[in-house]
Amino acid sequence: MARKFLYVVAVCLVLFVAARLALTFWSDELTELTFVPSGEFETRPAKPEGDWDAPAMWVARPGLQNDPAQWLPEGASTAPMGSARAAIFFVHPTSYMEKAHWNAPLDDEDANNRAALFTQTMASAFTAAGDVWAPRYRQATIGAFFTARPEAQQALDLAYGDLESAFAVFLRENPEGPIVLVGHSQGALLLRRLLRDHVAGTPVAARVAAAYLPGWPVSLDHDLPKMGLPQCTSDNQAGCVLSWLSVADPADTSALTAGYLRQTGLDGQKLDGSPFLCTNPLIGAQDGAADARANTGTLVPDFAEKTGTLAPQVVPATCELDNFLHIGARPSWSWAITCCRAITTTSTTSCCSGRTCAPTPASV
Repeated sequence: MARKFLYVVAVCLVLFVAARLALTFWSDELTELTFVPSGEFETRPAKPEGDWDAPAMWVARPGLQNDPAQWLPEGASTAPMGSARAAIFFVHPTSYMEKAHWNAPLDDEDANNRAALFTQTMASAFTAAGDVWAPRYRQATIGAFFTARPEAQQALDLAYGDLESAFAVFLRENPEGPIVLVGHSQGALLLRRLLRDHVAGTPVAARVAAAYLPGWPVSLDHDLPKMGLPQCTSDNQAGCVLSWLSVADPADTSALTAGYLRQTGLDGQKLDGSPFLCTNPLIGAQDGAADARANTGTLVPDFAEKTGTLAPQVVPATCELDNFLHIGARPSWSWAITCCRAITTTSTTSCCSGRTCAPTPASV
């Protein structure tokens, strides 16, 4: 029996080493095999603007029942932020993870559920500032970001056409007042293009309070000059662009950088390692650094319950020379959850595991 056990251990070790070697030398190939569709691009007709008159074509919008953007984590402030109310156009990140199609069918249940969850956890941060409008769109599949095949760009072009139609309806329904543009990952990639085509050099540009584009690089040389708005350099600046790509340390940014370099800039030029914008969201400044004390709340998700809790003063952020926003080592969420529960059930500061947590929920 002992000899059989040793044989099993030896086989497991060989399989482990083989798997590590495969991931080391063929990680790109394995990723493409797993996520990139093998079929040809399916040409689909453009959807007219009128389609987005239907509430069903929005993940979130005013008057929508069970609007995920109206959710707030325990401890978050519900008070309006200032006297001006804005209209927020939010483009959710990639929620279609299948390789059956290059673009997500609008009735895909899993993709729609993830889109609602992303809207709940991301767009809800803006509900105190105004009404959130988050369109459904035929997003490119996740595999489109792991290949240089021409079908990937075709998929992104189709997704962009949907956003153009949805944005036209958004502007028609919000003809006056400040607007905020928000997108993450694929949403940020497409929004930068929307800024070039439908905001820069138009009266809309004067209405943009801010454009938040985290999760996708914004080239300082090839994108920003075409977007019609400058980068944000201070926390009280309006009419500017904020963008960051956060990574925990130690960070392997090779896949993110490769995906960035596969794209072309908004000026049509190759990016060729062009530096990209890094805004530190804790201080609202470009290329800044802040320790965890400046962080008023990191959302700790509870995926099983589709909810989350705010954990203040846990995660720092620094824009490093590689243009990525480094947030230090992965935090201990078990500590963060315990600490956050303590501060949201008391009216005084709490100390968890020897660390001082945030003040009262009113200041979160």
